[in-house]
Amino acid sequence: MKPNIHPQYVEAKVTCACGNSWTTRSTRPNIHVDLCSNCHPFYTGEQRIVDTAGRVDLFKRRLEKRQERAPKQRQAAQQEQQTLSDLAEQLPAEEPAPAEQ
Repeated sequence: MKPNIHPQYVEAKVTCACGNSWTTRSTRPNIHVDLCSNCHPFYTGEQRIVDTAGRVDLFKRRLEKRQERAPKQRQAAQQEQQTLSDLAEQLPAEEPAPAEQ
């Protein structure tokens, strides 16, 4: 190894948002994490959604708006289809053009 180019590998204290902490080794002396094995839903067995910056709530609100709009849009499409079919019935039938020789 080349001398004086590698970072110092020191003992580091890792602290989770839930309050759990442990010691490991790293190039940084203090590490802060949002989740650890004590509070992560996979390890605890909880049915909890880990929300990052309100993205889950934003998705749920958008989904609710779309579900409210969907029946109205479907009804409008059906009305438009009915109007088109009514107009098609009112048009006179076109006769085929005579074939040129």
